Amino acid sequence: MTEAAGVQCDADAIRRMSTTGGGVYARQRPASSRPPSISRGSTKSKGFDDDDDDDGKDGYVNDRDLKQKQTFKGWYLLWLAYQSTGVIYGDIGTSPLYVYSSTFVSDPTYDDLLGVLSLIIWTITLMVTVKYVLIVLNADDEGEGGTFALYSLLSRSANIIKRNPLEEATVKMERVLSADLPFASKSTRNFIERSRIVKFLLKVTGVFGVSLVMSDGILTPAQSVLGAIQGLKAVKQDITSATIVGVSCAILTLLFLMQPFGTTKIASSFAPIVIIWLLLNLAFGIYNLIVHDSSVLKAFSPYFAGWYLVRNKTDGWSSLGGILLAFTGVEALFADLGAFTRPAIQLSWLCFAWPCLLLAYIGQAAYISRNRDAWSNPFFNSVPPGMFYPSLVIAILAAIVASQAMITAVFQLLSQIMKLSYFPQIKLVHTSKIFRGQIYIPSANWLMMVGTIIVTAVYNNTTKLGHAYGFCVILVTFLTTTMVALVALIVWRLHLIVVITGYLVFAALDGLYLSSSATKIPDGAWFTLVLAFVLSSIFILWRFGKEQQWRAEASDRFPLGHMLTSRDETSKDLQSLCFTAPFGGSSISSINGIGIFFDKAGAQSTTPTVFIHFLQKLHTTCEVGIFFHLRPLPIPSVPIEERYSVTRCFISTPGEKKLPMQSWFRLVIRHGYTDVVVTRDLGVLVFDQIRNFIIREGAEKGGKNAASASTTEAAQRHNSIKPSFEQMHVSEKLANLQRAYESQVVYVVGKEQMRISEGTPLFRRIALNAFLWLRDNTRSKVQALNLAVDKLIEVGFVKEV
Repeated sequence: MTEAAGVQCDADAIRRMSTTGGGVYARQRPASSRPPSISRGSTKSKGFDDDDDDDGKDGYVNDRDLKQKQTFKGWYLLWLAYQSTGVIYGDIGTSPLYVYSSTFVSDPTYDDLLGVLSLIIWTITLMVTVKYVLIVLNADDEGEGGTFALYSLLSRSANIIKRNPLEEATVKMERVLSADLPFASKSTRNFIERSRIVKFLLKVTGVFGVSLVMSDGILTPAQSVLGAIQGLKAVKQDITSATIVGVSCAILTLLFLMQPFGTTKIASSFAPIVIIWLLLNLAFGIYNLIVHDSSVLKAFSPYFAGWYLVRNKTDGWSSLGGILLAFTGVEALFADLGAFTRPAIQLSWLCFAWPCLLLAYIGQAAYISRNRDAWSNPFFNSVPPGMFYPSLVIAILAAIVASQAMITAVFQLLSQIMKLSYFPQIKLVHTSKIFRGQIYIPSANWLMMVGTIIVTAVYNNTTKLGHAYGFCVILVTFLTTTMVALVALIVWRLHLIVVITGYLVFAALDGLYLSSSATKIPDGAWFTLVLAFVLSSIFILWRFGKEQQWRAEASDRFPLGHMLTSRDETSKDLQSLCFTAPFGGSSISSINGIGIFFDKAGAQSTTPTVFIHFLQKLHTTCEVGIFFHLRPLPIPSVPIEERYSVTRCFISTPGEKKLPMQSWFRLVIRHGYTDVVVTRDLGVLVFDQIRNFIIREGAEKGGKNAASASTTEAAQRHNSIKPSFEQMHVSEKLANLQRAYESQVVYVVGKEQMRISEGTPLFRRIALNAFLWLRDNTRSKVQALNLAVDKLIEVGFVKEV
């Protein structure tokens, strides 16, 4: 395709797209070729005699359109650390309630107590502090966390996925040149990019990790709330199971009803409860250590952990399934990264949660060493005199709010998989203007509420739920270890020996706990695997269907000049328009008014699909045509002066000459998540932007003519009338625009239907039917648009998959 063959487009941006992944390449691109941001002004005009080189200068896609990681300092950082305490550490922070009781089956010996305490201390230190807080949190995808964020980060550094053609221009690729990679990193990346099997396994790993955490989102609220209410038996022995389940379901309902208030309000409300709970554990731990047995501090030596496993053999290995409950919730620490940022989580864990938890377990061990039967209820048995009832109230409240860690994590992960087209685009609400990563997804919230209530009613036993939950957590941590090792090799470009050493250490630790926890699959952990398998199947099914849809839509992705041409190279009017030969070569008529065609892609290199089918079916177009694209940005609001970008459309002529169409425009509106753009006054807004563009364009062209006319004496004599001629030309354009606006304004949207082609194999047909059913029941409806119904036109078209 020659440059004159169609609409002017950003050729440099197109060349930066990968043939397999697409995206905007940042590191491989020379600094001089980076497209500058839009100049501060509502629009940027382009003259009739501009070169194609100017196409990259209209700000159609620039760095502002790419997601940027938020960073906070000072009071905002402390505020986020405070919020993270209220959400993230409710789960891992309530583990002291049941770790020892889940580990021992009889009164422990002193050596066994030291061994278990040593395992707890070093497991929390290695798994949570070293692995997650100091290493894994650095493997974020522009501030997002979780296994799928790791997959997304790898996909921006290696060509391992096919991207949505409508969105690939707004993806910031960071694939470095092969010459800049160490040999091991380059070989690994090349192997992954060339192997379909490895790419599929990476996809499944990322999706399955998300599914496991989402399964946690159903299990954790049921486990924590049910366990909290069962704690009432400590003061009322005759409370019935039906009462416990009923009260638990009522609390769960209330918890999910609170979610629309947003992460900031919920976290700020829950934080005092979690902080008081952790401080109580800290104080009780210090008290028990001083009063009972300070010799348990010997457990800081890893010798006792190793000797415990060697001495107890199979029984010691089996008890690891209880010890791993000491770090359940660590997966939420990474998944919630997008809501709180890495520095805030590191600050709150290293300076507060970690010391509190270590002293809690040490203090309980000190008490158990003097009271060997206290392991059955370690927290309440070790409470100092006079603190039982206050600690009971705080413990119940802390166990209830522990659910929030996984609920928030589900919202975060669901937003990530929607971005990479693994799930339908359902409603997502940003709940904070300051912290952009804090979100709420209504439909997911209500589905989780129903799921947790059902699980609570069916299981009604925290022991079985604990088995399912523990296995889920350790499997996620193992998948995370594997994905981070690839990130370290390809993205961070660390030495192979460093990566392998780190991976073997943490994978061995994960594997030890995973093998122990796997024995609990028949006792309840099977539920986690089944639920994760169902969710993964839905995600992969949707992605499969979307890839088939993109393939079917590929025939409609071409420049305007491939479809339209002009019989007269000197005419800029619609009367000379006709179809190109491949489209029949017939003439095109014109109707009065302004036609606003909604453009999903917003790319200068392609023609809106709705316009293609409108033109093919009716062989007519509007007097003034506007390709209208909304580009949402992950910020609260876009300043008015940076919100609008208008460019002119170009087509080709028989002489391969570019011809600017004086009445066809492209309008891109960038907006934040608090900006409201589509209203009943949309036509007025569009009219104003096109009018301003014409005026600016005329002023720039008039200035160029005035400058060139001053070069000679003859031109100076003519210069006195040249600006007035240009002014007349602009006045004529404005009059035509005004006349079209007063005639009518219509909004044209597309409705794509899909059908399965004949001869499709049975299994593929079943998968596509399931995808189409999901698509039809989750897609946005045209009646949801806040536009005047009498001005709305829906153009339907069918694609075969």
